[in-house]
Amino acid sequence: MKHIITEQILDAYKNYLIKEEKSDATISKYIRDIKKLMDYARGKEITKEITKEIMAMYKKDLYINQKYELSSINSFITAVNGLFVYLEWYGLRIKTYHIQKEVFLPENRNLSKKEYKKLVNSALHNGKKRLAMIIRTICATGIRISELSYITLESVKKGIADIYCKGKQRKVLIPGKLQKLLLRYASENGIEKGILFCTSRGNAVDRSNIWKEMKNLAEKSGVAKEKIFPHNLRHLFAKTFYKIDKDIMMLAGLLGHSSVETTRIYTMTTHGEYMKQLDQMELV
Repeated sequence: MKHIITEQILDAYKNYLIKEEKSDATISKYIRDIKKLMDYARGKEITKEITKEIMAMYKKDLYINQKYELSSINSFITAVNGLFVYLEWYGLRIKTYHIQKEVFLPENRNLSKKEYKKLVNSALHNGKKRLAMIIRTICATGIRISELSYITLESVKKGIADIYCKGKQRKVLIPGKLQKLLLRYASENGIEKGILFCTSRGNAVDRSNIWKEMKNLAEKSGVAKEKIFPHNLRHLFAKTFYKIDKDIMMLAGLLGHSSVETTRIYTMTTHGEYMKQLDQMELV
């Protein structure tokens, strides 16, 4: 039996992922990652057959020639291994790289509160009121960008939003100051019900467009481009909350995490901050 991934197989697997209630973003990524393997196999074998040897070569090529980070390679492998399990091609599965957990948050990815405010002010200054409100909403509530559709006029009026994501439901509080800003935004834009941040057709705004709009603020705001991405706002929320409360269980609940280990990633400090703490101990 030859192991060849066809478009029909991809369509069937996509439908399977939908039934498994995977998010649209997750499904898109899995299919994109599998197609990456298909392109690689096409260049190695005329038949496009996937073999264990091809998988080993692919894993090595991603690291040595394509220069991907190990974490990215692991995500590619996870995606194709999932397909192999679905197809019962168990013999094709390969191991992911073991990566020691990072202790420090990279300085060049650490978004400060001051930089966050620069992004908001830059968006407002350049007539991007909706973008400014999206940035504020994500950072002040800690929601994912994919959860923006749950921020409705009705939820804002109540001051609490019911979020359903990844098979779990949680309640997210909307701070009073943000509540007032969002109600004013709705009034100014003639929004009488439903999703606050939507397209002209009433659909939730596209995450890729928000990403691009945020990246365009880099030069105008003076904030490094590598720090500007929606999920970093969620990280800033987590770090700020944890510094005040130090309750990681409560933070995990607010972020919608099933595992506290996932939440710990959000509370990491930078190398510089950690050094300050060590100096304050005065043990030398």
